[in-house]
Amino acid sequence: MVYYILAFIVFLVDQGTKYLIATQMELREEIPVIGNFFVITSHRNSGAAFGILQDQRWFFIVVTVIVVIALIWYLQKVKNSPHKLLPVALSLVLGGAIGNFLDRALTGEVVDFVQLNFGSYTFPIFNIADSAICIGVALIIVETFLEGRREKAAAKIEGNEHHE
Repeated sequence: MVYYILAFIVFLVDQGTKYLIATQMELREEIPVIGNFFVITSHRNSGAAFGILQDQRWFFIVVTVIVVIALIWYLQKVKNSPHKLLPVALSLVLGGAIGNFLDRALTGEVVDFVQLNFGSYTFPIFNIADSAICIGVALIIVETFLEGRREKAAAKIEGNEHHE
């Protein structure tokens, strides 16, 4: 249950911040937070990450439903694992996916607002759901490497036991 609570918290924080941006700021309005490096910018995105696949609402809805079902199925499968990183990672991805799904289903676009500038380069504007999904995916990759190390260590121990 704790993993679904984490996903729900991600969803609530995502939706709460998007609501504040959508209701308290004009579209394209900017609020500098840390100079020009971190700027809250009211932006809408009808595409996927980095603005790709613009105006493909139904494609995203169908894909997201499939992904959410797969995430819930896999989370159920691994939730009792002694290694907690993977279920936490899946929870982050689940909460973020549902957050962006709700936006797309209701309005056809996602509210983005986190803008990071690195000198003259502006990273594509994103939101809390996007952050949770990226962090979750990064943790899944870390867990994959850790699992590989655990398997090698177990094989080495098993190999040593056979030689004794």
